[in-house]
Amino acid sequence: MTAAPEKVDLASLPLEALTRFVSDDLGEKPFRAKQLYRWLHQRGATSFAEMTDLSKSLREKLDERAEIIGLTKDLEQRSVDGTIKYRWKTRDGKLIESVYMPSPERKTLCVSTQAGCAMGCRFCATATLGLLRNLTPSEIVAQVHAVNRAVRTEAQLVKTLRPLTNLVFMGMGEPLHNFEHLKTSLGILQSEDGPNFSSRHITVSTVGLVPMIARFGEETDVKLAISLNASNDETRDGIMPVNKKWKIADLMEACRNFPLRQGRRITFEYVLMAGVNDADDDALRLAALLKGVPAKVNLIQYNENPGLGYLSTVDNRAERFRALLEKAHVAAFIRANRGRDIAAACGQLANTEKERSFTPLRPLVARRAEP
Repeated sequence: MTAAPEKVDLASLPLEALTRFVSDDLGEKPFRAKQLYRWLHQRGATSFAEMTDLSKSLREKLDERAEIIGLTKDLEQRSVDGTIKYRWKTRDGKLIESVYMPSPERKTLCVSTQAGCAMGCRFCATATLGLLRNLTPSEIVAQVHAVNRAVRTEAQLVKTLRPLTNLVFMGMGEPLHNFEHLKTSLGILQSEDGPNFSSRHITVSTVGLVPMIARFGEETDVKLAISLNASNDETRDGIMPVNKKWKIADLMEACRNFPLRQGRRITFEYVLMAGVNDADDDALRLAALLKGVPAKVNLIQYNENPGLGYLSTVDNRAERFRALLEKAHVAAFIRANRGRDIAAACGQLANTEKERSFTPLRPLVARRAEP
Protein backbone atom coordinates (compact mmCIF):
# COMPACT_ATOMS: atom_id res chain seq x y z
CA MET A 1 0.00 0.00 0.00
CA THR A 2 1.46 3.35 -1.06
CA ALA A 3 1.80 5.94 1.68
CA ALA A 4 0.10 9.28 1.14
CA PRO A 5 2.52 11.97 -0.07
CA GLU A 6 3.79 14.30 2.62
CA LYS A 7 1.96 17.58 2.70
CA VAL A 8 3.78 20.77 1.76
CA ASP A 9 4.63 23.15 4.61
CA LEU A 10 3.27 26.26 2.91
CA ALA A 11 4.42 28.87 5.42
CA SER A 12 8.05 27.79 4.95
CA LEU A 13 8.00 28.61 1.23
CA PRO A 14 9.28 31.89 -0.20
CA LEU A 15 6.88 33.50 -2.66
CA GLU A 16 8.76 32.15 -5.69
CA ALA A 17 8.58 28.56 -4.42
CA LEU A 18 4.95 29.00 -3.43
CA THR A 19 4.16 30.28 -6.94
CA ARG A 20 5.73 27.18 -8.49
CA PHE A 21 3.72 24.93 -6.17
CA VAL A 22 0.43 26.69 -6.94
CA SER A 23 1.08 26.70 -10.68
CA ASP A 24 2.86 23.38 -11.29
CA ASP A 25 1.40 21.17 -8.57
CA LEU A 26 -2.09 22.58 -8.17
CA GLY A 27 -2.64 23.77 -11.74
CA GLU A 28 -3.82 27.19 -10.62
CA LYS A 29 -3.07 30.64 -12.01
CA PRO A 30 0.20 32.03 -10.59
CA PHE A 31 -1.49 35.13 -9.14
CA ARG A 32 -3.26 32.86 -6.65
CA ALA A 33 0.09 32.29 -4.96
CA LYS A 34 0.37 35.95 -4.00
CA GLN A 35 -3.14 35.88 -2.52
CA LEU A 36 -2.23 32.79 -0.53
CA TYR A 37 1.11 34.27 0.56
CA ARG A 38 -0.58 37.43 1.83
CA TRP A 39 -3.06 35.38 3.82
CA LEU A 40 -0.20 33.47 5.40
CA HIS A 41 2.27 36.28 6.07
CA GLN A 42 0.32 39.55 6.19
CA ARG A 43 -2.81 38.35 7.97
CA GLY A 44 -1.17 35.39 9.72
CA ALA A 45 -3.93 32.97 8.72
CA THR A 46 -3.83 29.62 10.46
CA SER A 47 -6.35 27.77 8.28
CA PHE A 48 -7.44 27.67 4.65
CA ALA A 49 -11.04 28.31 5.72
CA GLU A 50 -10.05 31.91 6.61
CA MET A 51 -8.96 32.59 3.03
CA THR A 52 -12.34 33.77 1.81
CA ASP A 53 -11.19 35.19 -1.54
CA LEU A 54 -9.87 31.80 -2.66
CA SER A 55 -12.29 29.51 -4.46
CA LYS A 56 -13.72 26.53 -2.64
CA SER A 57 -12.05 24.17 -5.11
CA LEU A 58 -8.63 25.72 -4.48
CA ARG A 59 -9.10 25.49 -0.73
CA GLU A 60 -10.00 21.82 -1.13
CA LYS A 61 -6.82 21.24 -3.14
CA LEU A 62 -4.81 23.02 -0.47
CA ASP A 63 -6.38 20.89 2.26
CA GLU A 64 -5.40 17.77 0.35
CA ARG A 65 -1.87 18.72 -0.69
CA ALA A 66 -0.62 21.27 1.82
CA GLU A 67 -0.75 22.40 5.44
CA ILE A 68 -0.10 25.41 7.63
CA ILE A 69 2.25 24.32 10.39
CA GLY A 70 1.83 26.71 13.28
CA LEU A 71 2.53 26.82 16.99
CA THR A 72 0.23 26.22 19.93
CA LYS A 73 0.44 28.63 22.84
CA ASP A 74 1.40 26.60 25.89
CA LEU A 75 1.98 29.36 28.45
CA GLU A 76 1.84 33.13 28.73
CA GLN A 77 3.59 35.04 31.53
CA ARG A 78 3.45 38.78 32.16
CA SER A 79 6.12 40.82 33.89
CA VAL A 80 5.63 43.83 36.10
CA ASP A 81 7.52 45.86 33.47
CA GLY A 82 5.09 45.00 30.65
CA THR A 83 7.17 42.24 29.07
CA ILE A 84 5.22 39.16 27.96
CA LYS A 85 6.84 35.75 27.57
CA TYR A 86 5.09 33.23 25.35
CA ARG A 87 5.86 29.54 25.43
CA TRP A 88 4.90 27.68 22.28
CA LYS A 89 4.52 23.97 21.61
CA THR A 90 5.52 22.64 18.21
CA ARG A 91 3.65 19.86 16.46
CA ASP A 92 6.16 17.28 17.75
CA GLY A 93 5.92 18.56 21.33
CA LYS A 94 9.06 20.72 21.54
CA LEU A 95 8.79 23.88 23.64
CA ILE A 96 10.18 27.23 22.56
CA GLU A 97 9.82 30.77 23.90
CA SER A 98 9.39 34.26 22.47
CA VAL A 99 9.52 37.52 24.42
CA TYR A 100 7.49 40.62 23.58
CA MET A 101 8.98 43.88 24.90
CA PRO A 102 6.78 46.95 24.35
CA SER A 103 7.99 50.48 24.97
CA PRO A 104 6.70 53.93 23.99
CA GLU A 105 9.09 54.00 21.01
CA ARG A 106 8.78 50.47 19.66
CA LYS A 107 7.21 47.04 19.98
CA THR A 108 9.98 44.43 19.88
CA LEU A 109 9.79 40.66 19.68
CA CYS A 110 12.69 38.42 20.67
CA VAL A 111 12.50 35.38 18.37
CA SER A 112 13.84 31.84 18.81
CA THR A 113 15.47 29.88 15.97
CA GLN A 114 16.07 26.52 17.67
CA ALA A 115 14.51 24.37 20.35
CA GLY A 116 17.32 24.45 22.87
CA CYS A 117 20.88 25.34 21.87
CA ALA A 118 24.12 23.50 21.10
CA MET A 119 26.55 26.30 21.97
CA GLY A 120 26.91 25.40 25.66
CA CYS A 121 27.57 28.89 27.06
CA ARG A 122 28.16 28.27 30.77
CA PHE A 123 26.10 31.20 32.03
CA CYS A 124 23.01 30.63 29.85
CA ALA A 125 19.92 28.73 30.99
CA THR A 126 18.99 27.76 27.43
CA ALA A 127 22.30 25.91 27.12
CA THR A 128 21.21 23.50 29.86
CA LEU A 129 18.58 22.13 27.46
CA GLY A 130 21.06 21.12 24.77
CA LEU A 131 19.99 21.25 21.13
CA LEU A 132 16.68 19.50 20.53
CA ARG A 133 16.29 20.54 16.88
CA ASN A 134 16.30 23.43 14.44
CA LEU A 135 13.07 25.31 13.90
CA THR A 136 11.62 25.39 10.40
CA PRO A 137 11.04 28.72 8.64
CA SER A 138 7.32 28.35 9.31
CA GLU A 139 7.96 27.87 13.05
CA ILE A 140 10.22 30.92 13.13
CA VAL A 141 7.78 33.22 11.34
CA ALA A 142 4.81 31.73 13.25
CA GLN A 143 6.17 33.35 16.44
CA VAL A 144 5.95 36.75 14.75
CA HIS A 145 2.48 36.14 13.33
CA ALA A 146 1.12 34.84 16.64
CA VAL A 147 2.40 37.79 18.66
CA ASN A 148 1.20 40.25 16.01
CA ARG A 149 -2.26 38.73 16.38
CA ALA A 150 -2.11 38.86 20.17
CA VAL A 151 -0.97 42.50 20.27
CA ARG A 152 -3.45 43.51 17.59
CA THR A 153 -6.32 41.86 19.44
CA GLU A 154 -5.42 43.19 22.89
CA ALA A 155 -4.91 46.74 21.68
CA GLN A 156 -7.95 46.52 19.37
CA LEU A 157 -5.86 47.59 16.40
CA VAL A 158 -8.39 46.51 13.81
CA LYS A 159 -6.67 48.10 10.81
CA THR A 160 -3.08 47.33 11.83
CA LEU A 161 -1.87 44.01 10.46
CA ARG A 162 1.64 44.36 11.93
CA PRO A 163 1.84 46.19 15.28
CA LEU A 164 5.33 44.78 15.93
CA THR A 165 8.05 47.22 14.85
CA ASN A 166 11.32 45.42 15.64
CA LEU A 167 12.62 41.85 15.64
CA VAL A 168 15.68 40.59 17.50
CA PHE A 169 16.83 37.03 16.88
CA MET A 170 18.22 36.60 20.38
CA GLY A 171 15.88 33.95 21.79
CA MET A 172 16.52 30.25 22.16
CA GLY A 173 19.22 28.86 19.90
CA GLU A 174 22.13 30.12 17.81
CA PRO A 175 20.64 31.68 14.65
CA LEU A 176 23.68 31.08 12.43
CA HIS A 177 23.66 27.39 13.44
CA ASN A 178 20.30 27.23 11.63
CA PHE A 179 21.36 29.55 8.84
CA GLU A 180 19.33 28.28 5.87
CA HIS A 181 16.06 28.35 7.80
CA LEU A 182 16.98 31.73 9.30
CA LYS A 183 17.70 33.13 5.85
CA THR A 184 14.38 31.86 4.48
CA SER A 185 12.44 33.28 7.41
CA LEU A 186 14.16 36.66 7.05
CA GLY A 187 13.19 36.75 3.39
CA ILE A 188 9.57 36.09 4.31
CA LEU A 189 9.52 38.62 7.14
CA GLN A 190 11.07 41.33 4.95
CA SER A 191 8.92 40.69 1.86
CA GLU A 192 6.53 43.37 0.66
CA ASP A 193 3.72 40.83 0.38
CA GLY A 194 4.51 39.60 3.89
CA PRO A 195 5.10 41.51 7.11
CA ASN A 196 7.49 43.91 5.29
CA PHE A 197 9.92 44.52 8.16
CA SER A 198 12.74 46.91 7.32
CA SER A 199 16.28 45.53 7.45
CA ARG A 200 17.07 48.38 9.85
CA HIS A 201 14.58 46.94 12.34
CA ILE A 202 15.88 43.36 12.42
CA THR A 203 18.94 42.26 14.40
CA VAL A 204 20.46 38.78 14.45
CA SER A 205 22.81 37.80 17.28
CA THR A 206 25.54 35.18 17.15
CA VAL A 207 28.01 33.79 19.69
CA GLY A 208 30.63 33.92 16.94
CA LEU A 209 30.33 31.18 14.30
CA VAL A 210 33.10 32.83 12.30
CA PRO A 211 32.64 31.18 8.87
CA MET A 212 28.90 31.85 8.96
CA ILE A 213 29.35 35.56 9.73
CA ALA A 214 30.75 36.11 6.23
CA ARG A 215 27.81 34.25 4.64
CA PHE A 216 25.38 36.17 6.81
CA GLY A 217 26.84 39.45 5.58
CA GLU A 218 26.81 38.36 1.93
CA GLU A 219 23.34 36.78 1.85
CA THR A 220 21.24 38.98 4.16
CA ASP A 221 20.98 42.72 4.81
CA VAL A 222 19.89 42.85 8.44
CA LYS A 223 21.90 44.02 11.43
CA LEU A 224 24.53 41.92 13.21
CA ALA A 225 25.07 41.56 16.95
CA ILE A 226 27.98 39.65 18.49
CA SER A 227 27.61 38.03 21.90
CA LEU A 228 31.19 38.67 23.02
CA ASN A 229 31.17 38.67 26.84
CA ALA A 230 34.93 38.61 27.36
CA SER A 231 37.96 40.66 26.39
CA ASN A 232 40.52 37.84 26.25
CA ASP A 233 40.62 34.22 25.14
CA GLU A 234 41.29 32.81 28.60
CA THR A 235 38.05 34.22 30.00
CA ARG A 236 35.99 33.50 26.88
CA ASP A 237 37.26 29.91 26.68
CA GLY A 238 35.91 29.38 30.20
CA ILE A 239 32.41 30.71 29.59
CA MET A 240 31.81 30.17 25.86
CA PRO A 241 33.03 26.87 24.36
CA VAL A 242 32.75 28.28 20.82
CA ASN A 243 35.87 30.32 21.58
CA LYS A 244 37.96 27.16 21.72
CA LYS A 245 37.34 26.75 17.98
CA TRP A 246 37.33 30.38 16.87
CA LYS A 247 39.40 32.71 19.02
CA ILE A 248 38.62 36.36 19.63
CA ALA A 249 41.17 37.41 16.97
CA ASP A 250 39.32 35.29 14.38
CA LEU A 251 35.99 36.76 15.46
CA MET A 252 37.25 40.34 15.30
CA GLU A 253 38.73 39.76 11.86
CA ALA A 254 35.33 38.54 10.66
CA CYS A 255 33.76 41.68 12.13
CA ARG A 256 36.27 43.94 10.40
CA ASN A 257 35.48 42.28 7.09
CA PHE A 258 31.70 42.36 7.61
CA PRO A 259 29.91 44.44 4.96
CA LEU A 260 28.14 47.27 6.76
CA ARG A 261 25.63 49.59 5.16
CA GLN A 262 26.42 53.26 5.54
CA GLY A 263 25.74 54.51 9.05
CA ARG A 264 25.40 51.06 10.59
CA ARG A 265 27.46 49.58 13.39
CA ILE A 266 27.95 46.08 14.76
CA THR A 267 26.44 45.65 18.19
CA PHE A 268 28.63 43.85 20.72
CA GLU A 269 26.69 42.33 23.61
CA TYR A 270 28.68 42.04 26.80
CA VAL A 271 27.09 40.30 29.78
CA LEU A 272 28.70 41.61 32.97
CA MET A 273 29.38 38.85 35.52
CA ALA A 274 30.88 39.64 38.90
CA GLY A 275 34.50 38.63 39.24
CA VAL A 276 34.58 37.12 35.76
CA ASN A 277 34.66 39.87 33.13
CA ASP A 278 33.82 43.17 34.82
CA ALA A 279 37.20 44.58 35.96
CA ASP A 280 38.72 47.82 34.72
CA ASP A 281 41.29 45.82 32.75
CA ASP A 282 38.47 44.01 30.97
CA ALA A 283 36.97 47.32 29.87
CA LEU A 284 40.31 48.63 28.63
CA ARG A 285 41.02 45.42 26.69
CA LEU A 286 37.54 45.52 25.18
CA ALA A 287 38.06 49.08 24.01
CA ALA A 288 41.35 48.04 22.37
CA LEU A 289 39.65 45.10 20.64
CA LEU A 290 37.01 47.35 19.10
CA LYS A 291 39.43 49.96 17.80
CA GLY A 292 38.72 50.57 14.14
CA VAL A 293 35.42 48.64 14.16
CA PRO A 294 32.16 50.61 13.72
CA ALA A 295 30.68 49.36 16.97
CA LYS A 296 28.44 49.98 19.89
CA VAL A 297 28.45 47.95 23.09
CA ASN A 298 25.35 46.86 24.96
CA LEU A 299 26.31 46.08 28.54
CA ILE A 300 23.94 43.62 30.21
CA GLN A 301 24.09 43.00 33.92
CA TYR A 302 23.91 39.23 34.18
CA ASN A 303 20.51 37.75 34.90
CA GLU A 304 21.27 35.15 37.53
CA ASN A 305 20.23 31.59 36.81
CA PRO A 306 19.96 29.20 39.78
CA GLY A 307 22.59 26.50 39.74
CA LEU A 308 24.90 28.04 37.15
CA GLY A 309 27.13 29.77 39.70
CA TYR A 310 27.51 33.23 38.16
CA LEU A 311 26.61 36.50 39.85
CA SER A 312 25.52 39.81 38.41
CA THR A 313 27.67 42.92 38.39
CA VAL A 314 26.18 45.62 40.62
CA ASP A 315 25.15 49.02 39.31
CA ASN A 316 28.18 51.12 40.25
CA ARG A 317 30.62 48.60 38.76
CA ALA A 318 28.55 48.43 35.54
CA GLU A 319 28.55 52.21 35.28
CA ARG A 320 32.32 52.31 35.89
CA PHE A 321 32.79 49.79 33.07
CA ARG A 322 30.63 51.87 30.72
CA ALA A 323 32.46 55.08 31.61
CA LEU A 324 35.84 53.50 30.83
CA LEU A 325 34.59 52.45 27.40
CA GLU A 326 33.18 55.91 26.77
CA LYS A 327 36.49 57.48 27.78
CA ALA A 328 38.14 55.27 25.16
CA HIS A 329 35.65 56.60 22.55
CA VAL A 330 33.53 53.43 22.42
CA ALA A 331 29.76 53.96 22.37
CA ALA A 332 28.47 51.92 25.29
CA PHE A 333 25.08 51.59 26.93
CA ILE A 334 23.79 49.69 29.95
CA ARG A 335 20.81 47.82 28.59
CA ALA A 336 17.74 47.59 30.79
CA ASN A 337 16.89 44.03 31.77
CA ARG A 338 13.29 43.24 30.90
CA GLY A 339 11.18 40.43 32.30
CA ARG A 340 13.53 39.14 35.00
CA ASP A 341 10.62 38.27 37.29
CA ILE A 342 9.25 35.80 34.70
CA ALA A 343 12.65 34.43 33.56
CA ALA A 344 12.27 36.24 30.24
CA ALA A 345 15.49 38.25 30.35
CA CYS A 346 18.66 37.65 28.34
CA GLY A 347 20.04 34.16 29.00
CA GLN A 348 17.03 32.95 30.98
CA LEU A 349 14.89 31.19 28.37
CA ALA A 350 14.64 27.59 29.51
CA ASN A 351 10.92 26.78 29.47
CA THR A 352 10.42 27.39 33.18
CA GLU A 353 6.93 28.03 34.50
CA LYS A 354 8.04 29.49 37.81
CA GLU A 355 8.18 33.18 38.46
CA ARG A 356 11.46 34.18 40.03
CA SER A 357 12.13 36.33 43.04
CA PHE A 358 15.59 37.85 43.01
CA THR A 359 17.72 38.38 46.07
CA PRO A 360 19.86 41.51 46.13
CA LEU A 361 22.95 41.21 43.94
CA ARG A 362 25.81 39.67 45.89
CA PRO A 363 29.16 41.36 45.30
CA LEU A 364 32.49 39.59 45.06
CA VAL A 365 34.49 41.92 47.28
CA ALA A 366 37.85 41.34 45.59
CA ARG A 367 36.53 42.71 42.30
CA ARG A 368 34.09 45.35 43.53
CA ALA A 369 36.33 47.91 45.20
CA GLU A 370 35.82 51.22 43.44
CA PRO A 371 38.85 53.40 42.79
